[in-house]
Amino acid sequence: MSAGRERRVLILGAGMVSRPAVRHFLDDASCRVTVASLVPAEAEALVGGHPRGRPLTLDVSDAERCDAAVRDADLVVSLVPHAFHPAVARAAIRHRADMITASYVSPPMRALDSEAREAGVTILNEIGLDPGIDHMSAMSMIDAAREAGERIAGFTSCCGSLPAPEAAEEPWRYKFSWSPRGVLLAAKQPARYLEHGRVIEVPAVDLADHVRPYDVEGVGRFEIYPNRDSLQYVEPYGLRGVETMLRATIRYPGWAATMQALTRLGLLDDEPRDWPVGMTYAGFIEAFGIGTAGTPAERLARRLGPAHDPAVVARLLRAGLCADEPLPRPSASPLTILAERLAERLAFAPGERDLVILRHELEVRRQDRTRERRFSLLVAWGEENGDTATARTVALPCAVAGSLLLEGQLRAPGVQIPTRREIYRPILARLEPLGIAFREWSRPVPAGGRTASTP
Repeated sequence: MSAGRERRVLILGAGMVSRPAVRHFLDDASCRVTVASLVPAEAEALVGGHPRGRPLTLDVSDAERCDAAVRDADLVVSLVPHAFHPAVARAAIRHRADMITASYVSPPMRALDSEAREAGVTILNEIGLDPGIDHMSAMSMIDAAREAGERIAGFTSCCGSLPAPEAAEEPWRYKFSWSPRGVLLAAKQPARYLEHGRVIEVPAVDLADHVRPYDVEGVGRFEIYPNRDSLQYVEPYGLRGVETMLRATIRYPGWAATMQALTRLGLLDDEPRDWPVGMTYAGFIEAFGIGTAGTPAERLARRLGPAHDPAVVARLLRAGLCADEPLPRPSASPLTILAERLAERLAFAPGERDLVILRHELEVRRQDRTRERRFSLLVAWGEENGDTATARTVALPCAVAGSLLLEGQLRAPGVQIPTRREIYRPILARLEPLGIAFREWSRPVPAGGRTASTP
């Protein structure tokens, strides 16, 4: 890009995590920013009348209009659902625009690698929080150990986006700082991880059976459960031969059991259905076999079985799933109805803060045969009546990476994730003054101690 030329940035999506990225580019006098959303008011609110900003009403499934929007951009930051990314990426390659996403790389995205390389276009994915900051901070630890000639025996990474303790009201102890639909879809994902040399496969419905207590220094006690396929990062992280490899989700205790109950009830089914006119939430939940005899709590308890957790029933009741209120729409999947209901009931109140925790544990074996566990911890708090910690930790890595691409300081043609040092080092360096920084410490492993795993 020639010096002094205006840099044109297209941000697709004006949802819960977009604002810090929009503001980052609007604060750069060299950038002109278009914010595109299916909901005009959301895009207009993010632009806020800024002279270098433009709201655009756009349905990204409209291939022709999406192509036209991408054609006018030097950089595309896509914060829409992951299913739309491959089509956007094809347009970006066609028009020689670099692209950033915070989503996992899907097979259709990976298939575009050679085309992107030939076009000299960088398609940088997994550059949010999890995935994103987790990859970059992990690779910083791993590369440092490798450069010191140490062998890595185990790696564990745990991440969670939560309400701050004072906002974590019973019985759910959860509120949404990112897409409710995305949260529930994540609960449908099976998991695979490596522990002490043994590969463990976990169907989605059994995730709660793999929950462990998890203490975070200076914050409190949580629970963790395995997140997707940890083994797919053994090669990108350069950890062939590692004995333990686990990526896990952090929640307050009880979350995984609740997701398991929703799965077994069938409420995470994402196939659209037609519902009778006038159907209430009480009628909706009856459609999943809870029966009609007894109180709602008794019916849910019977449906969940004798080993059910009463706290899970309390959470479903608190969500209003047995209320005599009409469903908001006559046709939708159970998951969509549940996501919209939970978004109403588990929203942050004005002044409440969220909390992001990202914690790595790395076990190394030194050349002198001694062992050490090294820890890296990020704790980020949301701003009262301002940006959430989730929005900042998802959007700012995207924005910082985008700026580096626009400035020509980051060139990595192809479909990438941020595990290469020439990608992650400049991004981490720019995130630190923005308040996204890690505390690190270590402790020796006593002789005879087991390899790295969760506490």
